[in-house]
Amino acid sequence: MHWHAYHWMGAGVDRANEAERRPSSSEFLSSMLPPMRTGDWLAKPASRIAATFHEVEQAVDWMAGEYAKVREALLLPDRVPLGDRLEIALDLLPRGVDVQWGEWLQGGRFVTIGVICCPNRHVAHPCPARSARPPR
Repeated sequence: MHWHAYHWMGAGVDRANEAERRPSSSEFLSSMLPPMRTGDWLAKPASRIAATFHEVEQAVDWMAGEYAKVREALLLPDRVPLGDRLEIALDLLPRGVDVQWGEWLQGGRFVTIGVICCPNRHVAHPCPARSARPPR
C-alpha cells in the first residue's frame, strides 16, 4: 500500500456544486473541487496528486506541514488539536482508512487536506500514478 496526498483550497460555497464532485459527472475530471467520497480522489487526473508516500510517517508529516500553512487563517483555530489529528492519522492510514481534514478559513474559504490509501478498500479506481505512466 502507498498513499496519495491531495489539497484543495477555495470558496466554501463552491462545495455545493455536488454534481461535479461525483465521478459520474462529465465535469468531474476537470473540476478542481474535492470529490464527495475521499477515495474518488484516485479517479482524478494524476496531476492533482500533491505527493505520494510509501511510509505513513511521511504522509502524516506532509499533512502537518499543509495544516501549518493555513493555521493562521483557520476560522476556528485548534478546534481539533493538531496532535490529536496526527495521532489519529498515524493509526488509521496503515489500516487502509483515508484521512481527510476539512476546515473553514477566514473569508468564507475552505481547505481540504487529504491522504488517500492506494489501493483503496472503498473504491475500485486504479492507481492514478500508474495510469499516468506512458506505455512501454
